[in-house]
Amino acid sequence: MAFWRSKKTNESGPENEGLDPATSEPAAEPATDKAAGGGIFSKITGGLQKTRRVLGTDIRDLFKSEGRLVDEEFLGELFARLIRTDMGTGPANKIREEVGRQYRGRVVHLDEVIQTITEEIRSQLRQDHGGLAKSDSPPTVILVVGVNGSGKTTSIGKLSHHLHANGHSLVLGAGDTFRAAAVEQLTIWAGRIGCEIVTGKSNADPASVAYQTVDKAIEVGADYAIIDTAGRLQTQSNLMQELEKIRKVIDKRLPGSPHEVLLVLDATAGQNAISQAKGFSAAAGCTGIVLAKLDGSAKGGVVLPIREQFQLPVKFVGLGEGMQDMAAFDPDSFADALLKG
Repeated sequence: MAFWRSKKTNESGPENEGLDPATSEPAAEPATDKAAGGGIFSKITGGLQKTRRVLGTDIRDLFKSEGRLVDEEFLGELFARLIRTDMGTGPANKIREEVGRQYRGRVVHLDEVIQTITEEIRSQLRQDHGGLAKSDSPPTVILVVGVNGSGKTTSIGKLSHHLHANGHSLVLGAGDTFRAAAVEQLTIWAGRIGCEIVTGKSNADPASVAYQTVDKAIEVGADYAIIDTAGRLQTQSNLMQELEKIRKVIDKRLPGSPHEVLLVLDATAGQNAISQAKGFSAAAGCTGIVLAKLDGSAKGGVVLPIREQFQLPVKFVGLGEGMQDMAAFDPDSFADALLKG
């Protein structure tokens, strides 16, 4: 059953990330972001500030004004600094090898190495299908999964705002029926955005809510149906099996759906995000990643091993608390912002 609620919650914690603590509503867009024009490069640059500060400072420390000889000692020090951003040994080693291939035995300056690293990161992040999937006939059904505290529900709100701002109609499904705060938060987002939401009773079968959400989206002719799911650890086999049930129920109501299964990863989790991606990819058939809380992390490099190991495209990145603080992922802008800013 779809309905509106304006009741606010005073609960705090990860489930309310993205809400203004004074009002329990989605945080307003910061004035500074509006002034900046909201360009994708400026947003990503701001979001990667902490990662860039760590990586850029570390690399600059390797150089003196007269430059630096590229030898095994230098390459080893460069490798150690790269992995501090949680980009993992594989991507860091590729960067080290490329720098060695181009400059070994030469004295080089900082800007030369920065450019080479940026180009190699850009190459590693390149993806052929970064946009959202779209069904030939509406609605396009998007299932969103992730662990508790990853920013999953907030990411749904931001994605919904993004789609609505681009002229799309949508229905939200509050499938995390085991956590009242999650339902409440998503209801607030729906009211703020101006879209319908389907909810169920506390502890109701999440698959039932998912089915009703797709059914409602079909009924009203919505462009998108976006369904939240209960946060779970990738090691909880019974809960992961529940995701498979949800997928089957959705497909029963609308064959071929869900068209997109987005895994929300907390950028601050670093290498633990790799374990999350592995578990969810197997159980939920993930098609893409939303990297949340990028603005609060010095581990933005984690996107590199995720791309390397799973070949899952990064669809969006979360860059702040406001409704508009989400950007479609652009590998070139990300690579430039990671080191240059």
